[in-house]
Amino acid sequence: MKRPEDQGRRKQRPVAVIDIGSNSVRLVIFEQAKRNPVPLFNEKVLCGLGRSLATTGALDKKAIERALRALRRFRAICDQLGVAGIEVIATAAAREAENGPDFVARAERALGCDISVITGKREAHLAAAGVVSGFPGADGIAADLGGGSLEIIGIHKKKGPIDGVTLPLGGLRLIDLSGGNLKKAREIVDSELAKVDWLKKGKGRPFYAVGGTWRAFARLHMAYTQYPLSVMHAYTIGLNDALKFARVVDHLSSESLERLAVIPKARRETLPYGALVLERLLKKMRPSEFVVSAFGVREGLLYTTLGEDEQKRDPLLDACYELAVLRSRSAEHALELCQWTDALFEASGPSETAAEKRLRHAACLLSDIGWRTHPDYRSTQSQSQIAQESFAGIDHPGRAFLALSVFYRNQGLIPRGETPSIHQLVDRDTLRRARIVGAAIRTAHMISASAPHVIDKTRIYYDDDRLVLQMPAELTDLDGERLDLRFGVLAGELEKKPEVRIGTREKEPATV
Repeated sequence: MKRPEDQGRRKQRPVAVIDIGSNSVRLVIFEQAKRNPVPLFNEKVLCGLGRSLATTGALDKKAIERALRALRRFRAICDQLGVAGIEVIATAAAREAENGPDFVARAERALGCDISVITGKREAHLAAAGVVSGFPGADGIAADLGGGSLEIIGIHKKKGPIDGVTLPLGGLRLIDLSGGNLKKAREIVDSELAKVDWLKKGKGRPFYAVGGTWRAFARLHMAYTQYPLSVMHAYTIGLNDALKFARVVDHLSSESLERLAVIPKARRETLPYGALVLERLLKKMRPSEFVVSAFGVREGLLYTTLGEDEQKRDPLLDACYELAVLRSRSAEHALELCQWTDALFEASGPSETAAEKRLRHAACLLSDIGWRTHPDYRSTQSQSQIAQESFAGIDHPGRAFLALSVFYRNQGLIPRGETPSIHQLVDRDTLRRARIVGAAIRTAHMISASAPHVIDKTRIYYDDDRLVLQMPAELTDLDGERLDLRFGVLAGELEKKPEVRIGTREKEPATV
């Protein structure tokens, strides 16, 4: 892997996105406008602007005052953090309510900037852009469930967003239209979905779920299954399991909902209705799986402001390199590890796909970010940090691979039965690759002591049944028992005999 070309560019000022929705008003301040957006500040106020919109045709007066108060606070925070610009959008409630224009005018005065009241189609396209931002190469159907509306849009990995539609099926709107009757709400949902004749294009393809209510649904499923990660983005549930769980959730009583400690109180009211919409949508569409996208309209809006070159960057590798610069002893050494370990997966070594190579390089970049942690806790702390890090462009098995690789780099190759529970997310072959990568990085650090321009003087390769570490004569004094031990462990994991060659001289084979 080469050094990212523009990582040395001048740091930009933060940028802000404010989303005025039917249920919530939210501010996200990103560290800067870039491919791997890092939230610097994130605040949400559940105002319920569209709570009674379906029956009254207007925004709730108390909700308006609450929203305006939140927006004044958001402006003060943006000024305090010196943001370079604020993008503000308003969605279903503001565009449909008879008093929407008056509210928008007051909101613009509170913020001191213009507000874009976007159409349902524009909202769908921004949600799709958010999904693409979080899942490079996404190909499926995305849907964004808000308080007032449901946006559904197709995503083609080459053509981009297609077939966008908006439907009046937001959680608050369904409660209002049905009078709190789930049976009536089901009839409304089915009637609206019947109007969309292209939903079957999603059959057998991923369904990307956007919106707080569906994230709450996924959070509940995580708790129910005792899932070993708490990261929402890319959490995946198979079609049949998602359907079964949705049918359970949309029948929960108010008493049962009150006992759901893992779900924020403000989300419990709309959760059954969100589950109902999901169940009817999945049944009609028959996708391959339900996938949570933590990237939605706000991230999509940021993504659309980026140049084409920036959009094409790899968000995962960019993020990992930034962490290497911020927290490792040498980012240059981390880059050298990428190339140094390439040789283990070439010729006589284990096979590796392009996607697996990408993850290995990411693991190399992250391999030393926990060096300041006390040695007794370094392995578990690094594993936990990486597993829960705010990464885009990676699924949960990929997260587990990165976390396990760095765990083994710090802890050594402990017996498989003692591996952290996160190993449940990977298959046997991926676990083996994590052990190999961890052992290789562990060996490299024993040669270099984490200093750059050392391991690039050495070479690792296969010679029949041997794994050879070739070191130049100038590094003779770096040879030692600890290096022999670590290199022997790596060779053993690869089912090879270890051999260290210094200059033109061959040593006796290292022993484990």
